[in-house]
Amino acid sequence: MSALATFDKVAARTPDGVTLFDNLSLTFGSERTGVVGRNGAGKSTLLRLISGAQPPSEGAVVRNASIGVLAQRAEPQAGETVAGALGVAAGVAVIDRVLAGRGSADDLAEADWSLEARIGEALAQVGLPGLTLTRETAALSGGERTRLRLARLIMDRPDLILLDEPTNHLDVEARGLVAGLLERWTGGAVVVSHDRALLRRMDRIIEVSSLGVAVFGGGYDLYAERKAEARAAAERDLAEAEKDAARAGAEAQRRAESKARRDAAGRRKGAKGDMPKILLGARSERAENSGARDNLLAARQAAAAEAALAAARNRVERARSLSIPMPPTGLATGRLVLALRDVEWATPEGRPVLGPVNLTLTGPSRVAVTGANGAGKTTLLRLIAGELAPTAGTAERPVRAVLLDQEAAILGEGETLLEAWLRLNPTGTVNDAQAALARFLFRNTAAHRRVGALSGGERLRAALACVMTGAAPAQLLVLDEPTNHLDLESVEAVEAALAAYDGALVTVSHDAAFLDAVGVERTLAL
Repeated sequence: MSALATFDKVAARTPDGVTLFDNLSLTFGSERTGVVGRNGAGKSTLLRLISGAQPPSEGAVVRNASIGVLAQRAEPQAGETVAGALGVAAGVAVIDRVLAGRGSADDLAEADWSLEARIGEALAQVGLPGLTLTRETAALSGGERTRLRLARLIMDRPDLILLDEPTNHLDVEARGLVAGLLERWTGGAVVVSHDRALLRRMDRIIEVSSLGVAVFGGGYDLYAERKAEARAAAERDLAEAEKDAARAGAEAQRRAESKARRDAAGRRKGAKGDMPKILLGARSERAENSGARDNLLAARQAAAAEAALAAARNRVERARSLSIPMPPTGLATGRLVLALRDVEWATPEGRPVLGPVNLTLTGPSRVAVTGANGAGKTTLLRLIAGELAPTAGTAERPVRAVLLDQEAAILGEGETLLEAWLRLNPTGTVNDAQAALARFLFRNTAAHRRVGALSGGERLRAALACVMTGAAPAQLLVLDEPTNHLDLESVEAVEAALAAYDGALVTVSHDAAFLDAVGVERTLAL
């Protein structure tokens, strides 16, 4: 397999000098490579290095191919049309002039009469058949713009495509189109994603972490299996290191006590006066030297054991640091949680958006709300949480409900975690807030961090800390795409927390693995 891009001893550093990875030698060919890692580990940096958008801090990147990029976010440009986004505006204009009888000799020579068919095929492949080329992209939804950018890659046919979170904000149908595109792609593909269904289709997985870059052959399931084995091995190493440290400490104590007994015996012998001073001095010197050697050896062994213990603890705590403890809510099994009866919602202008919807929840029910983008899922969640009032029908909600969206907007960008907790739990004290945040791993000065400085995973963990640890924990959590901006490890931590949550749950998510993990029992399709 010929290399489309090659890294030769490449290093990447942040503007403030933090090393993301170092001495990386790697090749990318005509295979599908998935890239995973914690947010901020350097996944998007890896893509920028491949594309040439960012130079390496050290080493060299050699490119032997044309490269196409699907960035994670791309805001529409003012006045940009569908034809412009596809890169065919000039070609379409040539054909239009020729068909209108205004074409020049150059137009006749340049006209690509296969262009219209290729545009139609590309748009059909991404689920946008018949999209008007003169329509402005600002009028499209975020999911439609992502599909359009995928169509641009199909039109351009580069040798290597780089996709940064291509399924974010896409519904199930659109996610399937992305997967189908990758299945049919004959060139190389490098995909940064936390979409496990998509990662299962990869030929290999690259993990970017603080330890560097590791390559795993096969798709996500094999990668997850090896990671689980590594975590189990780290736990075993920690247990063994704790035993070694205890043994080393006990041995050091035994040697110290033994030396103390010998020293005491020597002093008693000297006090009797039945040994010549020269012999007594020599014996004392030998004992002192022997004791010093024993103490030095014991100290070295203890230090080595403590260092091994610290290293083992760091490996384990790196995984444990993501855990999210969910306190009990006390929700009874037969307790009515929610009753929507013929609920509808329309805009102030009278345009119908949703309904009629009927939904009843009792006890710790788990419901997923599904539907295409624009079907009204977020509107329904706001109605369930009480943020909107229905324009028709009735909504009964006898328990505390909290809506958490993918941005955790319940938290203010400029406030500290301590301030956020106190605002959302007005009867609590500063001590209550600090204790609650500490349970969710925001200890000491971390409680004074600004919300705007948190990663996606930290933000969701902080939001859960604020709504789950007050005097009345939320008995109904309403979640809108909670994993959209999380890395894989954070997704798994959120899944574990929600699986252990004993309250009711209503969620919108296009991630089937997430829905399975949190125990969804039924689906409401819009």
